[in-house]
Amino acid sequence: MRTFQCVCENTLFFDNSLCLHCGREVGHCPRCRNIVALLPVEEASFRCGNPDCGVSLVKCDNFVTFNVCNRCLLAPENITPTEASSARSILCDCCCFNHTIPDLNTPGNLEKWYRLEAAKRRLFYDLDLLQLPYGTEAQGVEPALRFDFKADLIPKGEFWRPIGPKERVFTGHANGTITINIREAEDVERERLRVELGEAQRTLVGHFRHEIGHYYWDMLVKQKREPDFKRLFGDHTDPSYAPALEHYYKAGPPIDWPERFVSAYATMHPWEDFAETFATYLDMLSTLDTAYHVGFVTIPPTLRALDSTVEQYQQLGVALNELNRSMGLLDLAPKVLSQVVKEKMRFIQHLTSQAGAAE
Repeated sequence: MRTFQCVCENTLFFDNSLCLHCGREVGHCPRCRNIVALLPVEEASFRCGNPDCGVSLVKCDNFVTFNVCNRCLLAPENITPTEASSARSILCDCCCFNHTIPDLNTPGNLEKWYRLEAAKRRLFYDLDLLQLPYGTEAQGVEPALRFDFKADLIPKGEFWRPIGPKERVFTGHANGTITINIREAEDVERERLRVELGEAQRTLVGHFRHEIGHYYWDMLVKQKREPDFKRLFGDHTDPSYAPALEHYYKAGPPIDWPERFVSAYATMHPWEDFAETFATYLDMLSTLDTAYHVGFVTIPPTLRALDSTVEQYQQLGVALNELNRSMGLLDLAPKVLSQVVKEKMRFIQHLTSQAGAAE
């Protein structure tokens, strides 16, 4: 992740919507792909503060109305016919994928939605870094990507009784739709689940990276590379998903799982192995991309061979883990990347590089 610069020369960060030095509003410009000062032109219209860009901008509606976004759209006079045909109202290139947002009449949900959107924007940064394809149904992309942010249903006046199966929201992916239970945006609840499930790490952006792995299995592997997938990850049809899930929660992972899998949950089923490995691959690239932009490493991860990338990540991970431990924090990079896991990552790297080249 890069840092950026305001017109006052103050450093701006990816999540900023305000420069804390000069007080100017800032936001993401879709033309130059920077976080820039938004220089007012007229009511509700701005000019990109990047002197090499200067394009006219309008704010995303979720920026204006709810302040859960910090991205802009090109002003109408700057939109090409192609861009105009794919534009959806006045939502930015991240918010346009939302299908369901939290009920904002419920106290606390606006804050949860803000955290979800911040994590989702980082996911899209990862995908754009790899130049991976994604899009909406209107753009003709199959499967079409969309997001549902939902809460468990608790009937009014019945807060005391247990929630039934039909009233629970399960974080997951199906046919291009990524559903996130908004309780994952609560730090206390997410940590409770992390401890309860014995996970080394559980983050909001990690959920997005895992579920997008399922999305790209559908897009890049299904009916295209399944034989190659089976050789590395196993047969996803035997056993099928439901029996595998039941067995995992009854018996747990095999004792030797770190030798072959990136996480205990990856042992549950080949689909989950792929999604967990895909998420770890994105974790690795995102961490090294940030490390490159702050000067910790000298070569961007997208220009490295996989073995070199993994070696650099492991070296950096050891150092960062020790820094976190000195503060009493969880390890930043807890995953063990065995040779088997690296071969699975090599498959994912090949898939993503081919898909990026096709774009």
